Amino acid sequence: MTWSSALRKSVRAGLTVERTTLTPLLALRGTFGVAIVIGLMLWLGTPKLAVSSAFGAFAAGVATFQRSWRPRPVLALAVAVGLAVSTFLGYVAAADHLAFAVLLGVWTLLAGMAWAIGPVSGLVATQTIAVMLVTVTLPTSVSGALHHAGLIAFGGLVQATLIVLLPIRPWGLQRDALADALAAEADYARRLRHDPVARFDPQPLMDAREAAELTPRQARSRPRQLGGPRGVAERIRPVLASLADPVLGAPAEGPERDRARDLLGAAASVLDSVARAIRWGRPVRLSPEAVDTLEVPESGPVLDGAARRSALRLIALLGDAVEATDEPVRTTTPRNGEPKRDAGKEHRHLLRPSVPRLVPVALRALRREARWSSPIGRHGVRTAVVALIGYALGSALPLGHGYWVPLTSVMVMRPDFGQTYSRGVGRFVGTVVGVLIAGALMALFHPGIWVCAALAVLCIGLMYLLMGTGYSVASACIAGYVVFLLGIAGEGWSQTVQARVALTLLGGLLAMAAYALFPTWETPRLRDRLADWLEANGRYSLAVLGAFAEPAESRPRRVREALLDSRAARTAWEDVAARALTEPVRHRGISRTAERAAESALATMGRATMLMEAHLPDRSTDPSKGAAAFADALRTALPDAAAAVRERREPDWSAPRAALDAWRAEAGDTGVAVRGTELLMEALGELATALSPGPGGRNRAARRP
Repeated sequence: MTWSSALRKSVRAGLTVERTTLTPLLALRGTFGVAIVIGLMLWLGTPKLAVSSAFGAFAAGVATFQRSWRPRPVLALAVAVGLAVSTFLGYVAAADHLAFAVLLGVWTLLAGMAWAIGPVSGLVATQTIAVMLVTVTLPTSVSGALHHAGLIAFGGLVQATLIVLLPIRPWGLQRDALADALAAEADYARRLRHDPVARFDPQPLMDAREAAELTPRQARSRPRQLGGPRGVAERIRPVLASLADPVLGAPAEGPERDRARDLLGAAASVLDSVARAIRWGRPVRLSPEAVDTLEVPESGPVLDGAARRSALRLIALLGDAVEATDEPVRTTTPRNGEPKRDAGKEHRHLLRPSVPRLVPVALRALRREARWSSPIGRHGVRTAVVALIGYALGSALPLGHGYWVPLTSVMVMRPDFGQTYSRGVGRFVGTVVGVLIAGALMALFHPGIWVCAALAVLCIGLMYLLMGTGYSVASACIAGYVVFLLGIAGEGWSQTVQARVALTLLGGLLAMAAYALFPTWETPRLRDRLADWLEANGRYSLAVLGAFAEPAESRPRRVREALLDSRAARTAWEDVAARALTEPVRHRGISRTAERAAESALATMGRATMLMEAHLPDRSTDPSKGAAAFADALRTALPDAAAAVRERREPDWSAPRAALDAWRAEAGDTGVAVRGTELLMEALGELATALSPGPGGRNRAARRP
């Protein structure tokens, strides 16, 4: 992609306004918190004190709208602590420009590295830079710095208190994540009726798994309805695919295929009913037609063999899902006077570390990304340098409010090219619109302090409400909020409008120029991510084949962990590929055609393994020598194949193919494992063809048109 194409795409992305589900009650609660802080400071303090202290409640409210599975009060308090610390340190160092510049550079570097912990941590760390730049413009002493830091923390405490006192749909995010996973499987079942090899995006299942990770405190209050259906959903997916597959399931045509379609439709109906029940905390209501379809016909079973086993297992799993969801919606802790359950009968949950236990995890993540080749590490360096340059330029310019240059740059910059440039465009356009509207209101009506405060709170409410629609919309609301806040402090609106637009443009241009001069391109890393996905898929296949080779020694946990690693590798590949699409980079390591073909081949490889996983043998089943031989051949070939993907060579699968031929000659092609391995081998062959550098391969064109 050329630079002109990349810039056009960034402009479109930055100005896009998306339709999304609005949460007016949550926005109203967050706005109420900001209003309380501003109102108290105007009543008990000074206008300038109200302006500086409002940032704590504002930032804490923003954090509670982020996609995080931690309790909202914890997020608000964590933001408050971070803002208070950065405010105090900024005030202490503000008297000496050199000391403040050093503090700003180090703090910005660490804030940029915080993206290694997660996107929410990165956002919170970015806000601490903003408050350091904004609040320290008010002169004060060390005791005054402590006072201001306490007021910032008070804003976060107010938001946390409101969340506790005014709960709005507790566990709503967790309910939505689990319901979305079940609804995605229902849609998958419907698509399988018409396309037996339809693809499934595992992201909803991954989100549901993340939502199921709980701290011990959360586990004591989790609704029982959220405890069981996720595990059932994980087991249903391979059964659905196995039933629909024409090789391992029902034949492509005939009465068996009709019966399979009916079962898939009934499964979709049941899964949708379970999803609705979980989303809204209600009992499950099943349609009579779906219940009748899931019963064995009076004339006897229509399916046989592997398809019949899949159908029976599907019916049992759907019953488990309904039973787990239809229990009373109450907490897992016993009420007063009720006997406690045995420890072994309690619902198990995935452990999420508490905030104190998260510290060593965060330090390990930072240490892992503290290298020159890391995108997060380069982002930290890039952000620190831009913040220092922006601070120097803003201080030198005679416009006033020079902190807005580094603040804009820091808020715009992200570890990838596409987001940085689209956010830069959205920030500038939104700021222009916001300051023009707010400036016009100030010029026409000359509102007083309390009216300006009310208008500022209104802007925050709109920002909370419309945050998910686009960055340009949020930027417009923030710009209006800033104009009205400065109106509280007695600043002239005309100077504010002109300076804000000019400084925002300068800060955005600095952020864009920094990425162009010191980039972290994802395009050259595509082959590495593809090889990682191949290795993860290979480990998943080996774990499943090992269960066929030695049923007595099979460990379901090993298969499960390999599946999770495969999903993570696939997600990493998809993220890198999506970011590479927006980059102005020409790289001939892998063409777009080859990329699509290789992605399809690896997805088919994972699907073939999943089909075999749906028919894992019992421990009493005889070992399969053919499966063991093929697994050994695949295990030997995988490292060289992954290296071939990275080094632009064609992977060699001759040894696994020979092992499959010998297995097929010995056992025939009627077993589930043999037929599943044939599908697996076909996928590996498609991967080799896609990455072949010769005239017959697909990897000939340039990386991007």
